[in-house]
Amino acid sequence: VYDYLVAPAILALAPDHAEKIFVGKKGGGFCCPQRDIESIFIRLAREGKRVVRLKGGDPFMFGRGGEEAEALVAAGIPFEVVPGVTSALAAAAYAGVPLTHRAHASAVVFITGHEDPSKPDSAIHWEDYGKLGATLCLYMSMKNLETITRRLQAGGLSAETPALPDRGRQPLGKPARARNARHETLRTLDAMAPADEVAAIAAAERFT
Repeated sequence: VYDYLVAPAILALAPDHAEKIFVGKKGGGFCCPQRDIESIFIRLAREGKRVVRLKGGDPFMFGRGGEEAEALVAAGIPFEVVPGVTSALAAAAYAGVPLTHRAHASAVVFITGHEDPSKPDSAIHWEDYGKLGATLCLYMSMKNLETITRRLQAGGLSAETPALPDRGRQPLGKPARARNARHETLRTLDAMAPADEVAAIAAAERFT
């Protein structure tokens, strides 16, 4: 039972007899409701099958792994969590960009750019993060990027703050080369096309 961000090369590692069920979500495209996803792997487990819930990155970092674990507990189904490398860490390292640096950034913050739409109020006060002086890693932020960058700047974050947009779903085996990474600033991020699917954006003062 796998997501959109799982690379084909990873899926190819599964045995030939394994049933592969796509339940991915992509903005503007196919979206399998979360309740349906949980129902699928609960049904399969109750049929006596060994079920792998395969996600890109770490399941408990903006991956709704917590909700799925709760569903399994409620259904009385034992499970094991295999930790992954969350996209912000992987994408930044892949590009050769450190999220922390002794001279420039002593803290890292992971923030979702797409909160639960059923929430009555946002829990994220972007202006406060603009004052923090930390590296900000933004997940699923493209749809609201213009608002996010404007509010970060209103909080005091310079428009010239370096930024690294990344799609997060890349072929395996490519060498990491920082000089080939797409570097932007907070100002130029506003001009990025909404179709660019950004998994993580790392912004830190003087990371150039």
